[in-house]
Amino acid sequence: MTSMGYLAFLKESPPPPPPPPPPPRDGLRKESSPFINNTDNDKAISYDGKNMALFEEEMDSNPMVSSLLNKLANYTNLTQGAQEHEEADEEESPQMGTFMGVYLPCLQNILGVILFLRLTWIVGTAGIVESLAIVVMCCSCTMLTAISMSAIATNGVVPAGGSYYMISRSLGPEFGGAVGLCFYLGTTFAGSMYILGTIEILLTYIVPQAAIFVAEKKEDEPAALLNNMRVYGTCCLTLMSLVVFVGVKYVNKLALVFLACVVLSILAIYAGVIKTAFDPPDFPVCLLGNRTLQNLNFDKCLKTEEVGNQTVGTALWALFCGGSRALNASCNEYFVLNNVTMIQGIPGLTSGVISDNMWSDYGPLGMLVEKPRQPAVLAADTSQDVYLPYVVNDIASFFTLLVGIYFPSVTGIMAGSNRSGDLRDAQKSIPIGTILAIATTTFIYLTSVVLFGACIDTVLLRDKFGDSVKRNLVIGTLSWPSPWVIVIGSFFSCCGAGLQSLTGAPRLLQAIARDGIVPFLAVFGHGKANGEPTWALLLSGGICEIGILIASLDAVAPILSMFFLMCYLFVNLACAVQTLLRTPNWRPRFKYYHWALSFLGMSLCLSLMFISSWYYAIVAMVIAGLIYKYIEYRGAEKEWGDGIRGLSLNAARYALIRLEEAPPHTKNWRPQMLVLLNVDTDLAVKHPRLLSLTTQLKAGKGLTIVGNVLEGTYLTKDSEAKTAEQNIKSSMAAERTKGFCHVVVSSNLRDGFSHLIQSAGLGGMKHNTVLMAWPGTWKQSNDPASWKNFIETVRETTATHHALLVAKNVDSFPGNLERLGEGTIDVWWVVHDGGMLMLLPFLLRQHKVWRKCKMRIFTVAQMDDNSIQMKKDLQMFLYHLRLDAEVEVVEMVSGPDISAFTYEKTLVMEQRSQMLKQMQLSRNEREREAQLIHDRNTASHAALSDAAAGVHMTWTKEKLFTERHRGREANANVAVRDLFNMKPNQSNVRRMHTAVKLNEVVVNKSQGAHLVLLNMPGPPRNRGGDENYMEFLEVLLEGLNRVLLVRGGGREVITIYS
Repeated sequence: MTSMGYLAFLKESPPPPPPPPPPPRDGLRKESSPFINNTDNDKAISYDGKNMALFEEEMDSNPMVSSLLNKLANYTNLTQGAQEHEEADEEESPQMGTFMGVYLPCLQNILGVILFLRLTWIVGTAGIVESLAIVVMCCSCTMLTAISMSAIATNGVVPAGGSYYMISRSLGPEFGGAVGLCFYLGTTFAGSMYILGTIEILLTYIVPQAAIFVAEKKEDEPAALLNNMRVYGTCCLTLMSLVVFVGVKYVNKLALVFLACVVLSILAIYAGVIKTAFDPPDFPVCLLGNRTLQNLNFDKCLKTEEVGNQTVGTALWALFCGGSRALNASCNEYFVLNNVTMIQGIPGLTSGVISDNMWSDYGPLGMLVEKPRQPAVLAADTSQDVYLPYVVNDIASFFTLLVGIYFPSVTGIMAGSNRSGDLRDAQKSIPIGTILAIATTTFIYLTSVVLFGACIDTVLLRDKFGDSVKRNLVIGTLSWPSPWVIVIGSFFSCCGAGLQSLTGAPRLLQAIARDGIVPFLAVFGHGKANGEPTWALLLSGGICEIGILIASLDAVAPILSMFFLMCYLFVNLACAVQTLLRTPNWRPRFKYYHWALSFLGMSLCLSLMFISSWYYAIVAMVIAGLIYKYIEYRGAEKEWGDGIRGLSLNAARYALIRLEEAPPHTKNWRPQMLVLLNVDTDLAVKHPRLLSLTTQLKAGKGLTIVGNVLEGTYLTKDSEAKTAEQNIKSSMAAERTKGFCHVVVSSNLRDGFSHLIQSAGLGGMKHNTVLMAWPGTWKQSNDPASWKNFIETVRETTATHHALLVAKNVDSFPGNLERLGEGTIDVWWVVHDGGMLMLLPFLLRQHKVWRKCKMRIFTVAQMDDNSIQMKKDLQMFLYHLRLDAEVEVVEMVSGPDISAFTYEKTLVMEQRSQMLKQMQLSRNEREREAQLIHDRNTASHAALSDAAAGVHMTWTKEKLFTERHRGREANANVAVRDLFNMKPNQSNVRRMHTAVKLNEVVVNKSQGAHLVLLNMPGPPRNRGGDENYMEFLEVLLEGLNRVLLVRGGGREVITIYS
């Protein structure tokens, strides 16, 4: 109980009511979030009872520990909204373990289309050694990424959202949005790759008769195949999109079926490899010389055959002899010179064919697939080879291309983290399941490379579509018990992977859109009533169609490799940054990580990007960079405690310590601004154009601190201070002023401004220039504090060696959207101030508002000065400063006498000052008299009540007032007589004379200028002349519209040296 409550308790008689019984434990509301935002009901029940009465005040804002723990215990990491079909009815909490929840999904996503359709061709083209290098590089990249991902995933609760959530919360919304969209594009293009794989299996190996476009000539076959892929791919995409739209639960339930197809296919491959050791399958390959032949249109690998005791040409003879089987027909020269031989496509594990497959055999588009060390006689004419049934390279092959084609076969490591919302213990399951899945698939790929090279002949390995074995899937020829096991298994595997991509990509886009970091994606955050991302599915289908229109699996694979590598790169970067920063919240349960491993993984990802395709890598990085800059410029402000913010803080600390070591050199000097703003009674900014001027001077460079002072104490003015700060920040945003806002609450304005000038900034990042507005209403104000505060601020900046800029008529200064026409910025250089007057117009002219203005410099010559020489010297000085300006020397020749006007103006100024002092004295005197009368009346009443007998009072209240009034009138008459008999101070007359004469010259030369910059004279050392100082400045600036008074900080700010 507080002391106030204790006193109230002593005064009040009724006893307090008995406390209500505590609520039952099972009656507490279940919270869906661990964030502590208590409702009124929470407050009412949070500190019932007497045990915690001492902490009642804290409990209004801070919860009881028991309440906090209860909220955390009931926290669910399932994302709100976006309910799946199967989640409509109340199901039990997710209970998936490591094997079902992480290991198998990763296995299914990693093993797929590239393994079945391209791995044999990669081994045949790159050789076993380079294929192993490709597999090791790619698998090492994913393993290092998985280690980094495990560290991030085990650093706290991971809501459903997978890699996007981890990256965005670790690296911030800009990186998160950019990489999240790259991951989305990669997942979408993966969908198109799986669909193209599905159609390739369907049209090449299952029902080739279903082709719509059929090539009449051999050279037209690639174009016909691509057109078939486009048509069937579009139909397949439409069908899959409808399935995803109608029922996601069916896709999820079929996932195990698709996984079973993958596992059975791999088991069939290993069984087939074992069988080849003692009983190789019969898949003959026909060679002409050393060239491999397509055996689609002939059955016998013979030139001639005996038919009815007659030797005739075979179907193969007809292919090379213009369609004629006659032995005297004109045949191809190479066909005539070489014999046909038949070899086994799969000689078996013990055949020693591995030695032929060790090294690479890259070649250009159209290169013939030839068997090494096979005898052949070369023909002179090879122009007709393209029209003959040879097996040829359909694309140019080289090492980097194969890396790009192979890498998608190791993606899919995020499948476990994407299911984090369905796991019983995500922090345990994700690392173990993902790393085991990568280890398993790495073993499968490494053994497959070696076994393919040891079992299959080199010409069959390099035959991408199996044309030399009657269009059988090459990997299928190796399998047992039948090639159809692999064909059907790979078909369903590709179908399932395509459906999974079309299911996951829209949800990823929906998660990004609902985060609100990319404004133009907001529409994709909406969906059907149950949360299905309809619009995101439509966009994903459109992007997927782009990949299908490309139509080539080999062309689409490097594209999605780029996007996945970009995502993995930033996962590694996130882990490395968090580890090196040692942020207090970085406490992963997974301990087997190190920043060096993360950097190695990041470097490997970057290397693979440029190895695969340097131009695709640049395009992917440009896309990510554009998204990053867009989010930075237009995206919502999010504070996720990301590592990049911590990195920025560390970099800032390091830079500040370095800046502290030495003051900046003159060449590096630029105005670091402290802008002193005032707010009105509604806490709105009085002079927003002061911020415009700051923007035009700074152009976003250097430091800007906008300060404001409120009068009072912080305990009573805290809400007003926050409101004022928000209003100032809004004005800064409107005027495009980049900087910091600092609102100070002080007992008086003078001390507040003094504190700001002394303490604003940090370390080496402190202001060196103070900008403020001229107090235009100082004459009309009855309170002298307005101009006294101004003069004290001038004195303070001088004492602290800060430059000072005072803008008169600041509300008439141009805004940032205005464009001033032809005109001038006039500089009146009366005394040297370190070069501020030269530097400021140059900085202003860098801004679009002042760009068309010319700079003119006026300097004042005295009686003894040589005006012509002064002008030449000044022009040379400006030439060395690299400043373009017109120069004019103005001669101010003093007359023999000071004008009567100046004398009279000085007299009026001093009379006004004296009169104000008298008025102030009389006001103070009246206040003292009122207090005196009040005290005497109180004493008189006390004396009358205590006296036994009446006392005759000779002084009454009326007599007292009369005497006081008579004395005041006498004093006033004397004061008025003194006022009219005054003679002006000669020092003031001289100062007034200077102000009048200089004002005449300035008005004469610069009245039409867009801006006038003028040396600001310093305040008098004797504070008694402060008001006269204001009058001098008023006279000096009379008749000028926009004026910037400049007072240097006592150091050189511009130099002629490079």
